[in-house]
Amino acid sequence: MAQRPIMKRINTKLEKVYRDILRIEETELQKSQFRDLSITEMHTIDAIGLHQKPTSSAVAARLHVTQGTLTVGIKQLVRKGYVDREHADDDKRIVNLLLTRKGRLMYRAHQAFHQQMVDRFVQGFNEDEIHLIEHALDNLMAFIAEQDQHL
Repeated sequence: MAQRPIMKRINTKLEKVYRDILRIEETELQKSQFRDLSITEMHTIDAIGLHQKPTSSAVAARLHVTQGTLTVGIKQLVRKGYVDREHADDDKRIVNLLLTRKGRLMYRAHQAFHQQMVDRFVQGFNEDEIHLIEHALDNLMAFIAEQDQHL
């Protein structure tokens, strides 16, 4: 059965949006005071969060990477001054991660970009239409979660 033209257009637009968001983030990062960061490092900062002190294993799970991969990335972020490690008082094996002042500034800048993007995405839609968009995104996220389970 042939794919309906609108479904092809939606697929093409989803692919383009995905590529373009990454490209714009990379370009803006290179133009900013945070040009010493990679996209992966920026998303690691985002996964740590502003006022949280998650464990390194929790951040690794959020990013869908191994603990070893995260450890390498965190070493770089500590060296660059974006992240600090804090060992738990009761169990020194537990490492909590927190953003430095520089890391919090990067986090806020990244969040501002995403806020602008979402504001523009829903511009001109009423509340019911925004809920419909959210439902469509929930469907997409469910599909992605199902695919993740098969990996």
